[in-house]
Amino acid sequence: MSKGESDATAPVNAGEPAAKQENEDVKSAPREEKATPAEFEPPEGGWGWVVMLAAMWCNGSVFGIQNAFGILFVYLLKEFGSEDDEDLRFRTAWVGSLSMGMIFFCSPIVSVFTDLFGCRITAVGGAAVGFVGLVASSMVRSLGALYFTYGIVFACGCSFAYQPSLVILGHYFKRRLGLVNGIVTAGSSVFTITLPYVLTGLLDRVGLYNTLRVLSIFMFILVLAGFTYKPILPKPVSSRKTDGRCSALNRVFNLQIWKSLGYRIWAFGIPAALYGYFVPYVHLMKHVEERFGEGTNKELLLMCIGITSGVGRLIFGQLADYVPGVNKVFLQVASFLVIGVMSMMIPLCNIFGGLIAVCLLMGLFDGCFICIMAPIAFELVGSQNVSQAIGFLLGMMSVPMTVGPPIAGFLRDRLGSYDVAFYLAGIPPIIGGAMLCLIPWVEARRKRKVEETAADAAEKMLEQKSADAQDDAGTREKTDDHESII
Repeated sequence: MSKGESDATAPVNAGEPAAKQENEDVKSAPREEKATPAEFEPPEGGWGWVVMLAAMWCNGSVFGIQNAFGILFVYLLKEFGSEDDEDLRFRTAWVGSLSMGMIFFCSPIVSVFTDLFGCRITAVGGAAVGFVGLVASSMVRSLGALYFTYGIVFACGCSFAYQPSLVILGHYFKRRLGLVNGIVTAGSSVFTITLPYVLTGLLDRVGLYNTLRVLSIFMFILVLAGFTYKPILPKPVSSRKTDGRCSALNRVFNLQIWKSLGYRIWAFGIPAALYGYFVPYVHLMKHVEERFGEGTNKELLLMCIGITSGVGRLIFGQLADYVPGVNKVFLQVASFLVIGVMSMMIPLCNIFGGLIAVCLLMGLFDGCFICIMAPIAFELVGSQNVSQAIGFLLGMMSVPMTVGPPIAGFLRDRLGSYDVAFYLAGIPPIIGGAMLCLIPWVEARRKRKVEETAADAAEKMLEQKSADAQDDAGTREKTDDHESII
């Protein structure tokens, strides 16, 4: 080989490593894509229908019992005090308020357990604790003991059983998630319709304590239902750089969800709306007795709320599937506005038929508010973060759900009427609903920023490639000139 030939081939040989590197990059690109798991597609049925029925029983047994506490409240007043006790309603209302509040207060902890141990173990363990709490409640003979057994133990068990029933649905459904959530949450409506009459019959025939033992059977069935929660959602793959102490901490406490301004508004707006939400469920029965007499069919009102709440969950759950993205929040805004106005209408109803109309509307939009909570959470934070997103939200809901009914009872004991309590109960839902109107605007602005950032990045990448191409062209020209000179 002559010297000229060897010099001419030198640039070609020098370029071989670069060419090999480019080939390796091209070959490695598909491998990287394969390493990244494809977006999970739920089966939209199959075993999911069994899971849906189990979750429906969970919602029914947990919130059916909670919503029917107004019936138990009347019998607790007879069991533990006299009508002359000025603070009797205030102290008795704490039993139901603690129970409802603890269900939500434990939710952040439940979300951690759900992430660490899975939906099945968490739900089964929670239902077992709830069963123990109801059995223990049937054996105590004082309000103070009921605060612990019914208000804390039973409620904590319900919390651990309830939240996984929302999370597991996202494993099996996405396109039909709104409809399925509507069906599942309608379970509490079915129980709210039937339990008031069942409880009234049981309380009259077998007494308070045997009635609580009968209710514990519901929780035992819930233990069996929890075994159907088979998780199929793939776990997120963590990179080596994020493994370690920070990764473990993020797994226990997912702070990523709080970076979303839309979620923060939602997490504070919902609790703000709920200070008066539980008041009618606890005090409406006693208000009816005082306004229309003890012989009034007060259970009919809870049945009306339950029927229309179930209808609302089915209608608005189906409707939510057709409302794009976070615009589903506007359904919750409408529900809070109607619930607030209807709460204020309760003292104005001087005929029983008027109360029936109020309860029908209140139940319809109560179903709307409840059935779209999980779909909104999925829209705001995604499926991987939804467990703790719901958990933190429910935890923040615990304070207003707990303090509302005792404050209403205190006002009744001091003022001699529930009128002011119901007027005040209607204000928070209207304020909270107004706060939620900001979420679609915030999320639209965030998406615009993301799109602009992506466009800028793509433009810079094209400019860089263009500059690299020009540099390569200049290098080749110099090489050609050098070869020609040789």
